[in-house]
Amino acid sequence: MNNLSQRVNQLEESATIAMARLSRELQEQGHDIISLSLGEPDFTTPEDICEAAREAIAEGFTHYPPISGFPDLRKAIAQKFKRENNLEYTSDQIVVSTGAKQSIANVVLSVIDPGDEVIVPAPYWVSYAQIIQLAGGVPVFIPTTVDTDFKPTSKQIQDKITAKTKLFIFSSPCNPTGTMYTKEELKSIAETLHPHSKIWILSDEIYEHIHFEAKHESIAQFDFIKERVIIVNGVSKGQAMTGWRIGFIAACKEISKACDKVQGQFTSGANSIAQKAALKAVSTEWANYDFMRVSFLRRRDLVLGLMKDIPGWKFNKPMGAFYVFPDVTFFFGKSDGQTTIHNATDLCMYLLKDAKVSMVTGEAFGDLNCVRLSFATSDELLIEAMRRIKLSFAKLK
Repeated sequence: MNNLSQRVNQLEESATIAMARLSRELQEQGHDIISLSLGEPDFTTPEDICEAAREAIAEGFTHYPPISGFPDLRKAIAQKFKRENNLEYTSDQIVVSTGAKQSIANVVLSVIDPGDEVIVPAPYWVSYAQIIQLAGGVPVFIPTTVDTDFKPTSKQIQDKITAKTKLFIFSSPCNPTGTMYTKEELKSIAETLHPHSKIWILSDEIYEHIHFEAKHESIAQFDFIKERVIIVNGVSKGQAMTGWRIGFIAACKEISKACDKVQGQFTSGANSIAQKAALKAVSTEWANYDFMRVSFLRRRDLVLGLMKDIPGWKFNKPMGAFYVFPDVTFFFGKSDGQTTIHNATDLCMYLLKDAKVSMVTGEAFGDLNCVRLSFATSDELLIEAMRRIKLSFAKLK
């Protein structure tokens, strides 16, 4: 008997979490699995941030915090936007949440009514579509390919706009592709959306600090569109604080008040100790944590060099985040004599079984032709993973 809601029955499990769980189960059974599936820095949170948390406990910050976050943290986040992005926000335009995922959910629930359409360039982060559908919205996807660096054109965006369009959502740097938009590209998107005054823009900038050959640019820098831009960010990726669960938005007061209202009925304020740790993180000059970005750059170049020696897949050069998203259609229809590869999901399962390497199917990100692999792990494991993958690919004829 199924007495669950239609809403939850239609909700899909996060593919990245599902693959990570399967990898753990195989590891517990004694298999030597190399996981390239989860989007999580392998660094421990820097010690100065951890010390700030210990001090907060000692000072008694163990009570309910304000729904939108402690005033000193919201002020520090506003200062971070001015210092690092040259964007002006006041503290009451900031809402701190339990991770960037909740920030996104708060925004979508605040602006989307049943039947409203949300334009989403694909590939996209796995939870965008599910969050939109939970709110009763309709995701409208713009397919892109590796040949265009996974970026939609302004014409593609314009062609998807209808009277029902309420939101445009994208990430830069992008999960899963590592794509970064230039200032000129963002201006073109802003100019395309500007005449449509009812469309909000959600800019997911959680990978802001993980960039390689050009600095991060925000679409909120254009004054003619800024009031309609909602920035989502946090400390999970750049400061290696995934487990602390702190994300935040910066937006006009209409949106920040709405998100405060939504959050007040779900979780209230984010963890008080984690907020004090995040205060240290966002108040510290980024140069103190830049060693992580430097390591990711080295790993990116290592992985790309190894991938070039493996025939078959086609990939772009990620300019940010810590993922590669290769097109694997070359292997469709091929077999090792026991397993035939029909799609990207089959290839992921084949590699998990044969190479003992876990990746995530591109289907989870709205692209049936690709797989996502993360290089947020050690050089030694990346080298071994690529060696195993090369051997497994060679078996497919």
